[in-house]
Amino acid sequence: MVADVSYTGPDFDPPRQRRTRRAPLTVAFAALVPGALLGWLVYEAAGGGAGRTASPAPAPRSATVSGITPAASPGDDAKASGSPSARPGGAGPLRGKVVVVDPGHNPGNFHHTAEINRQVDIGTNRKECDTTGTSTDDGYTEARFTLDVAHRLRTLLEEQGATVRLTRDDDSPAWGPCVDERARIGNTARADAAISIHADGSAEGDRGFHVILPGSVHAGAADTRAIVGPSHDLGVRVAGTFLRETGEPPSNYVGDGTGFVTRTDLGGLNLSTVPKVFIECGNMRDSKDAALLTSGAWRQRAAQGISEGIVSFLRGS
Repeated sequence: MVADVSYTGPDFDPPRQRRTRRAPLTVAFAALVPGALLGWLVYEAAGGGAGRTASPAPAPRSATVSGITPAASPGDDAKASGSPSARPGGAGPLRGKVVVVDPGHNPGNFHHTAEINRQVDIGTNRKECDTTGTSTDDGYTEARFTLDVAHRLRTLLEEQGATVRLTRDDDSPAWGPCVDERARIGNTARADAAISIHADGSAEGDRGFHVILPGSVHAGAADTRAIVGPSHDLGVRVAGTFLRETGEPPSNYVGDGTGFVTRTDLGGLNLSTVPKVFIECGNMRDSKDAALLTSGAWRQRAAQGISEGIVSFLRGS
């Protein structure tokens, strides 16, 4: 769930209207999508998925999605190692590159409603500093999910030589940071790429992932015009590799089956001066998606998919 949407907890997540049919994809847009995602989208555009809930593509490698055992135990979470701030990268193809990873929300936000409800400037208007995020019906929170995926992603990117900074970590303040500060962290680091990790909180039966791209904004403190193009490139690459590694389909309830949504109301994107996208990895309130999101094995694949998209973007390959 994106940080700029105001929710006070799982019981208050408003259902979204499901879409039962996909709009045809334009040739120009589809031509930009990597092979793995393109194959899915061509199938959907041809009517193969019309009128039904999307089901996941076959899982990669030897594991199958149905074979994953859901687990939300603390021992299944990836553990942070070393400093939570930027750590210098080692030898590898991404040496000299800086990536900022933004794990959405904070577990302490539930106890700091006054602080996170404070209005901040996002360029186009003012919105809440942050929100609580959502959770599965069993109580596995989005904030815990996003930090776990961020830890796994950091490890993978550091193995490629990148310097990685998280916007929050285990020893972060008790709440936040605010959405404007999350953007500022990426800007100050002069990140070559930034990604905000989330999971959605829609209705049962709403499934799949989607990548949120920044729209063109030039208002107040926001000016995304220089990053719209590279952010689109980053998002397309991440979507393709995420689908390939996880088998999670593009969302069947937003984005018309494309796996992409462009928004101009998110402070984390509006205020960014570096290429940045959000990824909603799945819907925590759908039982099938929740079984994946609570699996450490699947979260590792999610991190792998995101990592491969970022590596592809930074290497221009």
